[in-house]
Amino acid sequence: MRVLRVISSMDPQKGGPCQGIRNAIPELARLGVTNEVVCLDNPEETFLTKDTFKIVALGPAKTSWCYSDKLKPWLLANICNYDIVIVHGLWQFHGYAVHKALKHLKKVKNASNLPRFYVMPHGMLDPYFQIASGRKLKAIRNNVYWKLIESKIINNSDGLLFTCKAELQLARTTFSNYHPAQELNIGYGIEQPPDFIPAMKDSVAKLFPQQVELPYLLFLSRIHPKKGIDLLIQAYTEISTKQNNLPCLLIAGPGADTEYGQSLKEIINKNPAISEKIIFTGMLSGSHKWGAFYCCEAFILPSHQENFGIAVVEALACGKPVIISDQVNIWNEISEKNAGVIGHDDLKGTKDSLNYWLGLSTEQRKKMGANASHTYASLFSIEKSALKFIETMQDQLKQS
Repeated sequence: MRVLRVISSMDPQKGGPCQGIRNAIPELARLGVTNEVVCLDNPEETFLTKDTFKIVALGPAKTSWCYSDKLKPWLLANICNYDIVIVHGLWQFHGYAVHKALKHLKKVKNASNLPRFYVMPHGMLDPYFQIASGRKLKAIRNNVYWKLIESKIINNSDGLLFTCKAELQLARTTFSNYHPAQELNIGYGIEQPPDFIPAMKDSVAKLFPQQVELPYLLFLSRIHPKKGIDLLIQAYTEISTKQNNLPCLLIAGPGADTEYGQSLKEIINKNPAISEKIIFTGMLSGSHKWGAFYCCEAFILPSHQENFGIAVVEALACGKPVIISDQVNIWNEISEKNAGVIGHDDLKGTKDSLNYWLGLSTEQRKKMGANASHTYASLFSIEKSALKFIETMQDQLKQS
């Protein structure tokens, strides 16, 4: 089976979709599935040299639509070399280019020789993006784009691929004229993290000011309004006035130098009682990242919308309980396994979750951590995800 994945960017700082690709391909390769990627990054980007699978970079892309005049010709020349083509993400040129290339080839080739074509929205059909207060102009843009282009791509594909049941169900509620040929919940997974070694703890200790010591809670994701970090900081601040034994809060991820990131730092700096206990580290990778997971008390993400939450699953895989909002689409699975604390994505919900965690005994926290490891192994391991993907795609190819 040969799979082509088409995505606007493989830049690790762009978030989950490219990381999901990087998680899946090595395991699929081990099971005999060939995956290649075409993206619209500048081919000179250094992050493109760190992967073991083939990436064709046809950028740099132009405008926020990520347009490249090289993509459609490349697709026309190469797309028939694959059994399956998957477009990752919506609203950008790469999906339109695949749709147009296949439409053209259907006119000049036997349709049975063309690859099966799927779209993986990665949460981009979630109604949150159409109703969030700060996205009014983008919501109007999406409505227009949906009517003119995106609905045709989705409805003419062989199906949509979803990471979890909640994402599939939410996608049905956002736009009219939503009629995909199939909705396939293929799941999602991550590789087993590297084993903990003492050097990881040493690397984490260097992230803290000298006067601050472990333990700590970990937020690891993009610094973005969607992630609810302002709620987290406000909840942490209010609880700190009543509790002196609050663990530190480590905020790791890209975006601290954005306008939103700077506004968060200003809030913290105005509160001397917490200014030394909330630490921004920037983006972490390698042993620094895994050390941050292994050494934390718990992982926290009060997000307003999270399609899957790769970092949430990474925390589970490290045996760490997660404190998340009920807008993280895998919250129900985590709640059923008692692998974390679930709250609403508002200030009260975030405070309630933090207070609940702080009120747990050491034994209760250990039990929740053991449940976290089991939840990862039983639901979100890359082995289970890869096998489900292969089984689903083999069934689809039989329909060709």
